Amino acid sequence: MKKLFLFLLLIEIISCKQKKNIPDVSSIRIDLKVERFEKDFFSIDTNNVAASLDSLNIKYPSFLKDYLYNILGAIPQPDSVVKYVGFFKKDYQNIYAASQQKIPSFDNYKKQIERGFQFLKYYFPNYKAPRAIITFVGPFDGTANAITASGVAIGLQSYLGKDFPAYQSQYIRDVYPSYKSRRFEPEYISVNCMKGIIEDMYPYKGTGRPLIEQIVETGKRLYVLDALLPEVADTLKTGYTQKQLDGCFANEKNIWSFFIENNLLFETEPNLIGVYVNDGPNTPDLGPASPGFIGQFIGWQIVKKWMDKNKNISLPELMNKNPKDLFEESKYKAN
Repeated sequence: MKKLFLFLLLIEIISCKQKKNIPDVSSIRIDLKVERFEKDFFSIDTNNVAASLDSLNIKYPSFLKDYLYNILGAIPQPDSVVKYVGFFKKDYQNIYAASQQKIPSFDNYKKQIERGFQFLKYYFPNYKAPRAIITFVGPFDGTANAITASGVAIGLQSYLGKDFPAYQSQYIRDVYPSYKSRRFEPEYISVNCMKGIIEDMYPYKGTGRPLIEQIVETGKRLYVLDALLPEVADTLKTGYTQKQLDGCFANEKNIWSFFIENNLLFETEPNLIGVYVNDGPNTPDLGPASPGFIGQFIGWQIVKKWMDKNKNISLPELMNKNPKDLFEESKYKAN
């Protein structure tokens, strides 16, 4: 496979991005409550865990089960649950304390998510959005964000800041390398929340498809995320650093040419195309300065091209559009 070794980042980029046409959604009412489950959980009496769990079950009748069995991974047997909860509370007491120091109030993040939900209601009026945000502290190697029957569940253990000491341990670094843990910042909360909503509405079905269809599918999701969080930085939505994002725009033609010249567009072999559609520290064939998951960037540009030609298409129609047909109709040519 021919390799493109240089991913130029030295080009001075003059931004010519069109100003986003942001609809006025201020009149859309969103009733979203925040439940700080972690406060109640870490207040339980370890000398009487069973009774404390009974009290929690009254306040969180649905989420407590999700937390115990899906997030903590406890065995659904009374004695095992009591022991597991006692051990976890002791082991993660310092993490809980750090989460309360890092995020003492959830008000700002609630406002960001409510803003996203206003756009969600505007673009997807038929979607029944969650009515609550439930914050929790769970295992580092467990669930960080989830859409549950109780609402949007947000694991604060994943938003303590990229330099948080626990993230530097060898075990955590093995689970979450630095290119992932650098995103463990609170400003990613609303982005990850809305990504979860998009996945809830449209579960990803691109696995096994040719590369071009997979990158268009990821591009569709990024386009929708951009619409739901129009004021949020593109670096947060893509997960790229600013230099990586600038490099993508500067080298869009080179990236596209690389896919074409190496006959990758209709390739389905995961070992050959996985690096372009999965997260990673970089894209090896494009050089160490490139971002991982570079397929989403090209897919995003293809979708923008198609949407520019189909301005009356709604976002639900976009998400239901066949990715192969979208690509062909876009007549995409990299700048």
